[in-house]
Amino acid sequence: MARATVFNLDPAAQAKSFAAQGFEYLHVVDLDGAFAGKPMNAHAVEAMLKAVTMPVQLGGGIRDLKTIEAWLDKGITRVIIGTAAVRDPELVKGAAKQFPGRVAVGLDARDGNVAVEGWAETSHVTALEIAQRFEDAGVAAIIFTDIARDGLLKGLNLDATIALADRISIPVIASGGFASIDDVKALLEPRAKKLAGAIVGRALYDGRLDPAAALKLIRSAA
Repeated sequence: MARATVFNLDPAAQAKSFAAQGFEYLHVVDLDGAFAGKPMNAHAVEAMLKAVTMPVQLGGGIRDLKTIEAWLDKGITRVIIGTAAVRDPELVKGAAKQFPGRVAVGLDARDGNVAVEGWAETSHVTALEIAQRFEDAGVAAIIFTDIARDGLLKGLNLDATIALADRISIPVIASGGFASIDDVKALLEPRAKKLAGAIVGRALYDGRLDPAAALKLIRSAA
C-alpha cells in the first residue's frame, strides 16, 4: 500500500475513457477493501457503474454472501473472490451455484503459493491446488496474477498461467506485468489459445501500450 501510485482521481472518468477507447470489459479492484476485508470504495465503484454500460468485474474485500449479493444487485457483472477462496472455499461454491457465471476466483501467487489479505500474507497452498477445489463448481473464471510482476511492467508470466490453464477446465485470465504490444502478440500465439484473456492496467495508464493498436491486433486475429 505504501507504494501505491494514483493515476486518476476520478475513477468514473477513467472508466468512461476505457469505454471510449473500445475496451469491452472493465476490471476493478477495491484495493483498500482487500486490506480491510470489506468494501471500502463503494462510492467510486457505483460511480463507475453509472458511467459505463460495459460489464464490470470487481474484486477486493468480497468475503461473504451478503457482499456478493449486494454488488451483483448494484450491477456488477462478476465478483472476484480472492482471500475467501483460500479460507472459505464453500462460500465460493455456494455463490457460484446461486449466481451462475457471475463468480470468479482471484489467485494472486508469489513463488507459486497464493497470497491473501491484499498480498499481506502468503499461504502454503499453490494456485493449482486452490483452482482444483473449484472444478465443476460453476466458477466463471480464474484470474491468475503473478505478484512478482504486477505493476512492474515486466511482461505477463504466460508460462505459469498456461501451465495452470492446462490443468483445469475453468477459463483462466492472465494478470500481472502486462507491459506492451509484445504481450498482446504473445497472447495470440497458439500456445496461449486456451487462455480466456488478460488484464492490463499500468501499461495503459503510463502510455506504454497503445489501446487502439492492441485492440486492432486482437480483433484482426479473431
